[in-house]
Amino acid sequence: MEDPVTIEPTADGKSTQSFFSQTFFSLRHPNFRHLFVGTVFMSAGQWIQNVTLGWLVYDLTGSSVLLGMLNGLRALPFLITSPIAGVVADRTDRKTILIVCQYVLMLTAMSMGILVAAGFVRVWQLFTFTLITAVAWSFIDPVRQSMVPTLVPKEDLMNAIALNSAAFNMTKVIGPSIGGLLIAVFGASGNFFVQSLAYVGVLLSLYWMAAPSNSTEARRSSAMANLKEGMTYVWRNPAVFALMTSALIPRIIAMPYQTLMPVFQKDVLKVGPEGLGLLLAAPGLGASLAGFALATLSSRLKRQGLLLIISLIALGAGMNIFAWTTSFPLALAVLVAIGAFQIFYMATTNTMLQFIVPDHLRGRVMSIYMLDRGLMPIGSMTAGISAHWIGAPATVSYMGLAVIVLAVLLAWRAPVVRELAVTADH
Repeated sequence: MEDPVTIEPTADGKSTQSFFSQTFFSLRHPNFRHLFVGTVFMSAGQWIQNVTLGWLVYDLTGSSVLLGMLNGLRALPFLITSPIAGVVADRTDRKTILIVCQYVLMLTAMSMGILVAAGFVRVWQLFTFTLITAVAWSFIDPVRQSMVPTLVPKEDLMNAIALNSAAFNMTKVIGPSIGGLLIAVFGASGNFFVQSLAYVGVLLSLYWMAAPSNSTEARRSSAMANLKEGMTYVWRNPAVFALMTSALIPRIIAMPYQTLMPVFQKDVLKVGPEGLGLLLAAPGLGASLAGFALATLSSRLKRQGLLLIISLIALGAGMNIFAWTTSFPLALAVLVAIGAFQIFYMATTNTMLQFIVPDHLRGRVMSIYMLDRGLMPIGSMTAGISAHWIGAPATVSYMGLAVIVLAVLLAWRAPVVRELAVTADH
């Protein structure tokens, strides 16, 4: 691994580093740079796929129920196979896992493109394709997360994680728009071929990346013993358990507010379909900006635990402001802020977990961290039922209050989180 870059101060004591070099500091490491470029290609392909699948299912069936089932199926493997993926990540070469999964994604996308172009596609095939790709994603996500600390030194870790978050959220904002445009220009089949090309880009970046070998410690026990060891570690380590709680609970009780956007668009803010697009894009924009801001300031942050608590409180407060406003411009501004605070607490939590957890357990711990992807549909369903009975504004307001209560409880009952401050020699 390269020696850290030395930053010479000027005569007035200020760093000569430019904004660009501060923000993209971790990209000076070639292996992380390959992983980062692969993340951009992979995320773009994922969001284009989500738009294409939803469009195809609704075009073929006209059923919103099947559309909801498709989204639920996409999340299900994270509950079932993600813990298994964590064990595999700690027992097997992580780069090999990523390459195999990328070949699966590339070949299945190409196959779906051929079926759609030939006019042979059926709904069951779309659901099968969704399930296969979701299982692949449930392996890819914890493996990629667990690889980041092995590709950059600890002093660059928060910058690297923030950049990954910014890249993911940029594609979240841009990807659906590009997906819709590609459907209009090339048809749905063309989108699957574009996904295949994106996954070729991921494969190239992986082949160019030199990743260190895994620790052999996990292989000394059975896979079942490995799984139990990972869960026991999370349960018995106070800092890790508190961080995992702060990561998973808000994703269930707060993030599903996005599923209620159509209600706010039509009944609260009273704007047209184009307004819905802006409401959905605003949090992604805020998250992207926050990711780049966090990357820029990462070397100056000393109390990450305190930042996590403050971000959770601000997230809950922002949700309450959004819940009760009837001003569309104010709603958009607040949603941008909500997206920003969401990334502040998520990237901070991720960084602290990566610092604390030893490498031989990292795959298993990060797979538990990824369970939020599978739990979010439960939160979405609960939010929908609540909105039906008490209204969308009250539902989002209560969700925001629950986040604030969680933050206060963490600060009060888990002072280890509040006091956490990761450093290069942690």
